[in-house]
Amino acid sequence: MPVLKSLTFTVVPSRAFDPAATRRAKLVERLEEQKRLLAQPSYVRVVQRWTGKGDARRQIEKQQRVKPWWRNDGAGHVIMAVYHGTRPIEFEKGKAGIAVQAKDKLPALIDHLIAAVQAGELDELLARAAKPAGAAKPRRAA
Repeated sequence: MPVLKSLTFTVVPSRAFDPAATRRAKLVERLEEQKRLLAQPSYVRVVQRWTGKGDARRQIEKQQRVKPWWRNDGAGHVIMAVYHGTRPIEFEKGKAGIAVQAKDKLPALIDHLIAAVQAGELDELLARAAKPAGAAKPRRAA
């Protein structure tokens, strides 16, 4: 046991769950997917899923289509929205789109958004978007 006596033991810190960091990481991942979709319009996300029951249970790869977060308006400008789940994030009241002059400017915009997310500038917006709008109130016993 001379090896164990030469070691210094300490308490293992608990793993902290930080929901803001999780939301940031997920949004950065989705923004990176949008950059890949710009570069390659046929890009699909590959996810792992389990199928079957019992001994037939196995893991398979499924392809998921990635929808673009940008659209063209009537004037020829490109409007990009940043989504959290299925809803666009509102940066200002009633304004969820970001106007861009041309589609070739989108990668730079996505890079700016990624930097803002990593710096924590969108934490408040993400936390607001994460909460359901019409949360059901608990029923009273009759």
